[in-house]
Amino acid sequence: MARTNFDQLLQAGCHFGHLKRKWNPAMAPYIYGERNGIHIIDLHKTVAKIDDAAEALKNIARQGKKILFVGTKKQTKEVIAEKATSINMPYVIERWPGGMLTNFPTIRKAVKKMANIDKLMQDGTFGNLSKRELLQITRQRAKLEKNLGSIVDLTRLPSALFVVDVMKEANAVREANRLGIPVFGVVDTNSDPNNVDFVIPANDDAKDSVEVILNACCAAIAEGLEERKAEKADEKAAEAQAEAEADEAKPRRTRRARKDEAPAEEAPAEEEAPAAE
Repeated sequence: MARTNFDQLLQAGCHFGHLKRKWNPAMAPYIYGERNGIHIIDLHKTVAKIDDAAEALKNIARQGKKILFVGTKKQTKEVIAEKATSINMPYVIERWPGGMLTNFPTIRKAVKKMANIDKLMQDGTFGNLSKRELLQITRQRAKLEKNLGSIVDLTRLPSALFVVDVMKEANAVREANRLGIPVFGVVDTNSDPNNVDFVIPANDDAKDSVEVILNACCAAIAEGLEERKAEKADEKAAEAQAEAEADEAKPRRTRRARKDEAPAEEAPAEEEAPAAE
């Protein structure tokens, strides 16, 4: 797996933190210094943290588990959707639905409701409805699609959360912490890193900054998915070979069994001696 490029992070502005007066003291270990009243993030530590997070994400993907990407900030949500879609992972870029993790069955019901509306529209059931009723259902479908359309394939709780701006997405982080789901987070100097399992200290406001971090992490996830495919292909090939060998050995065993079970030839009966007169 390729290491993260320091120069790319620098060019993307990953080192720019928040104003010094808005800092969270818990971020002190990741701060290099201060310039014009703005904290500067230590990118050497950012590089190391991205590599650690990428390795962990790769392992999760290799096991065939889902990673939920979360980021509702206007300037970064498009790039989050693009990168998550490229690796076929679920994402939330609109308002975080309260209880999405802690009350997951209810969220799944809402997703199924959306699927049911689609089914009824296709089979012509809604043909007899008035324009007003049809408009209401269409609006309801559009609202569900906007908020939950990106998690249709999430049939069970995700194995990890990747959060951009852990301060803004505090509810998502809190729910994940409560359920013991590991959190990977892009954490700026104004945020608390203590509730994040894999901290990536970086600017979480700039699109370029978030994109370069997502590129590295999503590449690692894609690598893990490819390794999983290769492992599955090897397993299928091994199974097919074992079956072929078993089929080939079966006739030999059958012939041997037939030979062992063949009845012994009966000895010819002795002729009876004529009775004496």
